[in-house]
Parts: sequence; C-alpha cells; structure tokens
Amino acid sequence: MKIAFFGTPAFAVPSLAQLVAAGEQIVMAITRPDRPQGRGHRVQPSPLKTAALGYRIPVVQPERVGDPVFATALASSGADLGVVAAYGKILPDTILHTPRHGTINVHASLLPRYRGAAPVHRAIIAGERETGVTMIRLVREMDAGPMLARVVRPIGDDETSDVVDRALAELGARLLVSTVHDIATGQATEQPQDHTLATLAPRLTKEDGRLDWTRPARAIHNLVRGLHP
Repeated sequence: MKIAFFGTPAFAVPSLAQLVAAGEQIVMAITRPDRPQGRGHRVQPSPLKTAALGYRIPVVQPERVGDPVFATALASSGADLGVVAAYGKILPDTILHTPRHGTINVHASLLPRYRGAAPVHRAIIAGERETGVTMIRLVREMDAGPMLARVVRPIGDDETSDVVDRALAELGARLLVSTVHDIATGQATEQPQDHTLATLAPRLTKEDGRLDWTRPARAIHNLVRGLHP
C-alpha cells in the first residue's frame, strides 16, 4: 500500500513507525508547519516530521490543506490510502477522497464517545474507567465516520493523561497495521456509529484548569490527572 500519512504530535510517531516496519510504502508525511515552542520560542519541527525525516520519507507542511498546490502534490503521489493520526486540522472532502481507498483515522477514544481534539484528557476528567482506540473512515462530520476496528484499554485510578496517551499511541499503531492489511486485502468491514450516543471532547482551554474546591475530591483528582502535565 502506498500511504499518505498525516500527523503532528508524538502520538502519531508509533503509527508511522509500525507502518514502516510492516513494509508499507509511505509516499509522503504531511505535518503542521514548524512553530515556535517553549519559553525560548525556538522554531522546532513536529515529532512526526523528525521521525519521518529519520526514515527518509518526503515531508510536506502546507499552511492550508485545501491549498491547490498541496492537493496536486497529494494526487501526484499515487497514494492508495490516507492515514491520519492527530494531524490537528480538518481535511476537506477533496483531500479525503484523493487516495483511491479514501482516508482513515486513528482516534484515541471509544467512538462515538469523545469526538474531538482532546479525547484522552476529557475521558480522564470525566472519570471514565476505560478508553481505547477506534479506527474510522474519515467523513465530513468530525469523527463521525464508520468504524473499522477498535481496541479497549482500562484507565487506572491514578493514571495521568500523558501515560494513557502514550499507551493508546502504541495500541493504535498496532491496530492501524492490521486495519491497513484488511483494507489492502478486501477484508475490512465498516460499522456505522450510533450518533445518538456521541459526546464531544473539545480542545482544552486555560479555563479548564481552574479548580473548584467545592467539588468532590474525586472530581478534583480526575481534573488534575486529566490535565497533567
């Protein structure tokens, strides 16, 4: 399979690594443009870019994924499948459907629960006892596409979001490899989500970190570990 891989943070790196190890051909890695980071505001590449360059995979960093120049480059790559793992931008339909097998997503929740940008954090803050990874086909509506596969993982009482995120990144990477294989061999099956059960996991804001000491101790504990670090 020729794959166009979209990703940005550390969560995406195991998925890229597992695809490479499985012998899949990554024709391009698409990631967010380099941004100033940290107290020194030094311009740094994303973790996905660093990993892709280590594998000698061509890296593309469009400011806008709807840019015609990028769309042409994607079409010219001959990608059979698009794979998204925490890219950080919503892809337009024209991009989603450019690869001949469409585009799939490694989403860090048990969909249809926790659709959105912060599923791990929101699940822990809510006191969930389990989470997981769901492989879905991307459609126009956010995280609402049919499900291809899923894996479940318990959440420990004291686990923080960074620990759970790293664990899900590894689980998701292995699930991705098997899903790509199923798509390539025509064995993949799709199950629609029950949209009546959907919940949202919007981006975190500074206000989310405000502690209300009148709330129960367990709720405060969940908030702190859900926002760590």
